[in-house]
Amino acid sequence: MGIDAGTEGWLADTRTSYDTVAESYAEQTRNLLDKTPDERAVLALFTDLVHSAGGGPVADVGCGPGRITAHLSELGVDAFGIDLSPGMIEVARRDHPGLRFEVGSMTDLRLADASLAGLVAWYSLIHVPDDEIGLVLTHFRRVLRPGGPLLLGFHVGDESRLKTEGYGGHPMKVYVHRRQHGPMASWLEEAGFTVETHRTLSSAESALGGILLARRRPAAN
Repeated sequence: MGIDAGTEGWLADTRTSYDTVAESYAEQTRNLLDKTPDERAVLALFTDLVHSAGGGPVADVGCGPGRITAHLSELGVDAFGIDLSPGMIEVARRDHPGLRFEVGSMTDLRLADASLAGLVAWYSLIHVPDDEIGLVLTHFRRVLRPGGPLLLGFHVGDESRLKTEGYGGHPMKVYVHRRQHGPMASWLEEAGFTVETHRTLSSAESALGGILLARRRPAAN
């Protein structure tokens, strides 16, 4: 499934923005999980689900500098990271040399069907426009095994804003989309997932963060 010209516009802006801020972003977020016990608990629950189903590879899609990938690995998961930004992947490989990281887009995942035991998208859907979410979730479902867990983190709210500066004062050009649980759950259901739990919390990660755990439904007979 290819990427059309409209998709490439916001993807190019996102790629360039995160290439620009990769070093400062990594520095500012490196220890955030130390300050977010509730989010550590959610990640632990996710890894328990992966282990209870027999384990297997887990993709951290939109991994940035790899801190969540590394945390999942420390919990005993066979985790690897994918990110749109080559700059982010360079930092991730440098900071976590024992793990696998590769450049790729969630709009065109180059992974085999039903090849993953689990997938995490930790605050990495926040720049995806509403009309592209269905495509992304369709890819997530395709690469997950039936019953495989999907864990999403996102900013809760109703507005989108253009972010022009961030992480050390570097220039950026990305829209940050804040969303409610209802639409997120509906998109997941439409893409072939069953939503199991969701919650809203405040933490060092997000002033108002949403956590949503779902599983891939088996194909209809």
